[in-house]
Amino acid sequence: MNEIERWRKRIDEIDEQLLKLLNERAQCAVEVGHLKKQLNQPVWQPERELEILRHAVQSNPGPLDDAAIRRLFERIVDEARSLERHVMSEARSEADSASGPEAQRSKTE
Repeated sequence: MNEIERWRKRIDEIDEQLLKLLNERAQCAVEVGHLKKQLNQPVWQPERELEILRHAVQSNPGPLDDAAIRRLFERIVDEARSLERHVMSEARSEADSASGPEAQRSKTE
């Protein structure tokens, strides 16, 4: 294995770790979406997003510059928000189904 292949193998290993962590983070966003639904809170909370971006930039050791970190985390946060919206719309769909004509019949029977 030449030196480039060794570095590429290391990159692949790191990518697998990133995938694991990104999916773990996504699962946290799903749970937050459930809680926001229960608490009747909006999905989009701009102050929280700014807090996440500030923390990411402050924690950045480089070599990626702060603008790159901000762009990456904006994308991560955007995908998490999408998951939260999905969770909340699922909850609404389930509630609508539960209050549909069949549910109403079973409530009166």
